Amino acid sequence: MDSIEQKILQIIDAHRDALQAMADDLFHHAEQGYHEYRTASIVSDYLKKLGLSVQEGLAATGVRADIGNGQGPRIALIGELDGLACPDHPAATADGFAHACGHYAQIVCMLGAALALSDPEVAAHLDGTAAIFAVPAEEYLDASVREEVRRSHGILSSGGKCELLRRGLMDDIDLAVTTHSHMAGRGSTDADLMLGCSACTGFIGKTIYMHGRAAHAAAAPHLGANALNAACLGMSALGMIRETFEEKDCVRVHPYIRKGGDAINIVPSEVVVDMMVRARTQEAIEKVSEKVDNCFRGAAMAIGCEAEIVNSQGYMPCPERLPEAVLQEAAALLGPDVRVCSIPAGVCNTASTDVGDLFAVMPVLNFTFGGSCGALHSRDYAVTDPETAHILPAKLMALLAYRLLKDGAARARDITASYAAPFTKEGYRKYIQETFPAPEDAR
Repeated sequence: MDSIEQKILQIIDAHRDALQAMADDLFHHAEQGYHEYRTASIVSDYLKKLGLSVQEGLAATGVRADIGNGQGPRIALIGELDGLACPDHPAATADGFAHACGHYAQIVCMLGAALALSDPEVAAHLDGTAAIFAVPAEEYLDASVREEVRRSHGILSSGGKCELLRRGLMDDIDLAVTTHSHMAGRGSTDADLMLGCSACTGFIGKTIYMHGRAAHAAAAPHLGANALNAACLGMSALGMIRETFEEKDCVRVHPYIRKGGDAINIVPSEVVVDMMVRARTQEAIEKVSEKVDNCFRGAAMAIGCEAEIVNSQGYMPCPERLPEAVLQEAAALLGPDVRVCSIPAGVCNTASTDVGDLFAVMPVLNFTFGGSCGALHSRDYAVTDPETAHILPAKLMALLAYRLLKDGAARARDITASYAAPFTKEGYRKYIQETFPAPEDAR
């Protein structure tokens, strides 16, 4: 450990109480994606107090401030602003949102790292730029909210990172650092920190508008075409094709009926089904998506209805990325009492994240942290060890950023040079625009 690394740890330790107070405040004020105005304001004010120049309102609520010499590689230190709909969580807001996925802790981590890196002596040793980047809307929004933010803010992507990439607001970023509360399920751990990124599924969003014909449900049902029956038949067909999904593809298809009709005594003329179609590769996503479409089109034909299917941009799959040596070295600086492990190889996390879209255009270094209990996205999620959930991740993010950017930013340069991204940033935008064209009124 050099003197700058010692100073990074000392700075964060000296501000531990303030960071913990911020964590408690953020935890009790979760906000919906693209509506994180209070959280974004807290982030912006904190960065301004550090003397940084701040960009605000990026893709509605994103916030960015750069630390460093403005030359060399630019690495983004990512924190996610949003909570999720979990109205039965003990800390849920009046609007039903809660930080039951730990995103608030990412913000504390990111700001703790910014605090240390913005110290003049530390910043002078950065041969590149650390972009402190609070991003909106990691949690996928349902179709009604997507429509609202499209009309209010011109948002075309559900995921905040996707929207930032689409708008070119990350074109100057060469490498990203992300973190998250430990995920439950296969590959879960009791360690304080887990290094690396397991493979994650990607997905597309799908909305099926089943159009039928209204009629009196008692007096003349024979004159109608029951859209609800067609939708239910489509979901039955979906159940019957699940045996064709290959286990290696980690397929998940989960629908729900958003609208089931208009009145109890009218044959339903319009039913709306929202769903996500997930798989481990983009190829598998597209293959399963076509099968799902056939289920609902065939069901519509059988009942005498019409299925209108609208696909929406979801998130791209994350590749497995075992921890880089620089990440392991940074974690080792936290001391022998900190329990550190690496991701288990060959495990696919069937959840999805818009970090997959970052992987599509740049290398991403990821770690997860403990200090909590209960299933993510449930009322049971709770913080049990604030030091592990809030302070350790801040230290690791700051140490990692410094190690990536010191000594001519050699480590950052090596990682970016060796990464073969599936897309260029312009190629990513072209693919998204062609695959998920904007509605006519947004063009």
